[in-house]
Amino acid sequence: MPPRKVFAGARLRALRVQHRLTQGELAARLDISPSYVNQIESNQRPLTASVMLALADNFDLDLSSLATDASDRLVVDLREALADPVFGEAVPNLQELKSVASNAPDMARAVLALYEAYRKTNEKLAGMDAALSRDPQSGVTTAYEEVRDFFHYADNYIDPLDRAAEALAAELGEFGPDRLRRLIDYCAEMHNIRVVLSASVERDRLVVFDRANRDLWVNAHLEPASQFFQIGSVLCGLEQATLLDALLDGANFKAPEARAIARMGLANYFAGALHMPYGAFLKAADAYRFDIEELARVFGASLEQVAHRLSTMQRPREKGVPFFFARVDAAGTITKRHSATALQFARFGGACPLWNVHRAFEAHGRIIRQLAETPDGKQYLCLAWSYEKRVGGYRGVVRRYAYALGCEISHAGRLVYADDLDMAKAGFDPIGISCRICERRNCPQRAVPPLAASISVPADRRSVVPYEIG
Repeated sequence: MPPRKVFAGARLRALRVQHRLTQGELAARLDISPSYVNQIESNQRPLTASVMLALADNFDLDLSSLATDASDRLVVDLREALADPVFGEAVPNLQELKSVASNAPDMARAVLALYEAYRKTNEKLAGMDAALSRDPQSGVTTAYEEVRDFFHYADNYIDPLDRAAEALAAELGEFGPDRLRRLIDYCAEMHNIRVVLSASVERDRLVVFDRANRDLWVNAHLEPASQFFQIGSVLCGLEQATLLDALLDGANFKAPEARAIARMGLANYFAGALHMPYGAFLKAADAYRFDIEELARVFGASLEQVAHRLSTMQRPREKGVPFFFARVDAAGTITKRHSATALQFARFGGACPLWNVHRAFEAHGRIIRQLAETPDGKQYLCLAWSYEKRVGGYRGVVRRYAYALGCEISHAGRLVYADDLDMAKAGFDPIGISCRICERRNCPQRAVPPLAASISVPADRRSVVPYEIG
């Protein structure tokens, strides 16, 4: 197969603007003609190996970031939105969507924001969402969705925050059962904060910080991994306030609550990176062949924390296996989603019922595997398990979740979970993003017809699905 041509016009233009260079000045740095720069920026010419090396030398770029098609997730999101009948029959084809996502990513995001506003306004008018109907901001992207997209388009990796957490982890020293105590001592020595593990904290409270008296009350019913995480999150707000402000200023959130939600999300990111610092975690992941139970043991973390951390390993020049990670509640709602793979999760509808994460509640306590294939032909190794989070005794708060972790089949050989699987002979389950955009014609689990396809209802034959597609 011939090598794939790399068109990176939007990224080159953004890089030039970031460094305040004209096309002529950039051409001089790369030792090419200004007209060549213009052709690359307009995606009339691909990047050559020599130009990519020149970019790496002049701007300290990771070459893999240039070769990676970061517009894939934008294409998936656009395709899902444009499947709505409101757009009529004039739906752009896949090649046109890729062109827009590559050449005009800001325009693509504007279309998504506009569709999101339309969808929410429609829901309000139809009385389908009582909460939104009470919200004066309904009809625009909610604060949570803005924050979700902030992490989504950053590949769930925040480099300066990750490195700051790694530096603090080095100060705390080696991993072991006394690491929580060392973190508590650090709070006392560096910030004059008294950390109290107290069973008297309200059961639905994880942590309470009394700033005036410098007391940090942590729920003693939490597992040690969660206690470490909560303390680390508070520490981030104290030690990384300037960095957090800079990251939040650059995000340009529109919803007034989004900044506060994102600050909490970034603090949680820091806590996870402190618990499992990048270099040590990546080394251990390779050594244990991504066995999440072994990694949980080594770092004193939960399976959820380990899986979430695996989905963030996208540091330039030190990337791990690109994973997707999701958390699903018993109603099938995806409550947490991150993906460094081509697989993206539904933004406007429910998840595919053929995905093994929905079976995890039935196999409580076991990690189950699935070989799956999406309509675009990409194949994945998917892991799923379920867990109950209980805070307190018999009458304590209980939350039940199923978790999904997976990677493309090309990386499966690095995972212990693929050792006994014969990829050449194995059958791959057909899964999709959501029924509304899935093109499969013969799916017995289909909930609704695909919005972009016509259907017919035959009079003389019946199947499990009462209509035929196409």
